[in-house]
Amino acid sequence: MVIIVSNNLFNTIIMKRKDILTLVILIVLTIVTGLFSKFYSELKMVNSVILFLSGIKFLLVAFQFMELKKAHIFWKIILTSYLVLFCGIIILMLR
Repeated sequence: MVIIVSNNLFNTIIMKRKDILTLVILIVLTIVTGLFSKFYSELKMVNSVILFLSGIKFLLVAFQFMELKKAHIFWKIILTSYLVLFCGIIILMLR
């Protein structure tokens, strides 16, 4: 007995794996952020580390779940530039 699986179904299964992997990474980064804020709150660098981890989470959500990876290169550059500028301004204000 031969089971024929359509290509569309196969692509859906692969996308679900990527989504689940991204979700696991987001959960791990959230836990790491919480641990940094709890145990290393006295360090000056902890704000920058938390902001950096939040930026990574932002990019993961934007590229994976908002499907920015399929968008034009202009939007990718604009979003990444905005994130770098935003994080840079906040880090400069915290110092």
